[in-house]
Amino acid sequence: MNLKNILVGIDGIKAKGNIDIEINSVKNDSRKIENGDLFISIKGYEKDGADYVGEAVEKGAKAVLVEEGTDLKQLKINDDTTLLVVPNARIAMAQIACNYYDNPSRKFQLIGVTGTKGKTTTTYMIKSILEKKGLKVGLIGTIHNYIGSEDLGDSERTTPESLELQEIFAKMAEKKCDVVVMEVSSQSLKLNRVYGSDFNIGIFTNLSEEHISEKEHASIQEYFETKCKLFTMCKKAYINADDIYSIKLPKLVPEPEYVTYGIDNYSKILAKDITITNSYVDFRVKLGDRNERVKACIPGRFTVYNALAAIAVALQFGCNADMIKEGLLEVRVPGRSEMVDNKLEIPIMIDYAHSPESLESILNAVKSYTRGRVICVFGCGGNRDKNKRPLMGEISGRISDFTIITSDNPRDEEPMEIIKEIEAGIKKTKASYKVIEDRKEAIKAAIEMANKLDIVVIAGKGHEMYQEIKGKKLEFNERKIVLEITDELKKKQDSKSTKKKK
Repeated sequence: MNLKNILVGIDGIKAKGNIDIEINSVKNDSRKIENGDLFISIKGYEKDGADYVGEAVEKGAKAVLVEEGTDLKQLKINDDTTLLVVPNARIAMAQIACNYYDNPSRKFQLIGVTGTKGKTTTTYMIKSILEKKGLKVGLIGTIHNYIGSEDLGDSERTTPESLELQEIFAKMAEKKCDVVVMEVSSQSLKLNRVYGSDFNIGIFTNLSEEHISEKEHASIQEYFETKCKLFTMCKKAYINADDIYSIKLPKLVPEPEYVTYGIDNYSKILAKDITITNSYVDFRVKLGDRNERVKACIPGRFTVYNALAAIAVALQFGCNADMIKEGLLEVRVPGRSEMVDNKLEIPIMIDYAHSPESLESILNAVKSYTRGRVICVFGCGGNRDKNKRPLMGEISGRISDFTIITSDNPRDEEPMEIIKEIEAGIKKTKASYKVIEDRKEAIKAAIEMANKLDIVVIAGKGHEMYQEIKGKKLEFNERKIVLEITDELKKKQDSKSTKKKK
């Protein structure tokens, strides 16, 4: 592609050298540069792309793009290498990505979901319902990326970097996706990863005090203002009427057409007569001219909000009540309050909660609707923040009725050393707990002590299919393990019952 065409729409660009040249590919990783490429230098938190310009040129980069303020004298550039200087390299990269891949987001309906919690579940719900209408749906998010039923693999980030994102969009356009639904993280908005994307619909789920740190957001206000960027890019917006930040959006960003959904406050799409159990939620909502009861097998009040957001989108696309009800009933989100159906009919949940905030949130949620005991199985990852270990022990001890402390991804650390640090926290609560280092045995012990009124929460790994130990990733599929254990226990129960009858 001609470099002049690649640079269309970038303001304030300065060039030294020929821009009427053909570029083979565009990359921001010097290790991947090949002859004839354009190398984009990005300054990160820990590394500066300008330090790798020389390497990129040596590998054959035909053009190099840097940000204003870069020390040009220090750059190792040949006379026949085109140098481009821009005010903002990340915005330029996003625009270049759109140009290079022929603006693929204009070739389908694009839905962006942002908020502190609920992004993943909401995107899966939307995909499930729209597919009931016969639409081909792409999904981009925290767990996996999909084109219809085709799994494109794990995601490194909630929202990919702009070059990768537009490449994925291009694949989805090529495969004739009608709709693409994606999670839009605050970091992606802050770092302009979605800049230039053509959003039709934006969803704001909620906002809470997370992601406030030196490398993320300086304050809750800055966090919120960053989220607002999505709605400057949307034609229509669906917002949570019960969230104090969400309802500020229409005044701050008046451009989109807003539709509200909620439970407690007046909203266009309102949930009533809510039932929450330890294995599902159902509620009444107006779909067309009728009030309908809908059900989702993801327990918790937050599921109602996520479902309402998905229903709002479904109605926009002309989905009828049957499509909405079937789509919500069938949806399962890997590792996000994921209920594992089993022959013992014991409520067993797999959840990705691996921080003090997320563990507290999920345990408080299940505690509020579980009639029996909350039995929590969790550990903490090795080579990660040690300060959270006693905190998580204390949280589980305070909220759960029984805790089994086990191994997570110990990585290079000794599992029992991690467990001891968790124990220090749980001992402060004088709660009931036991230690079982082997994670499979820990899960089995939790299931053996549970009944149908209880709930077993297996926290920490969520959608991960492995356990990382001493540099190796060993297969560890918790869904498969749960089913193996429950099948074995059911056989033993049936065998005892048969013997008694004889």
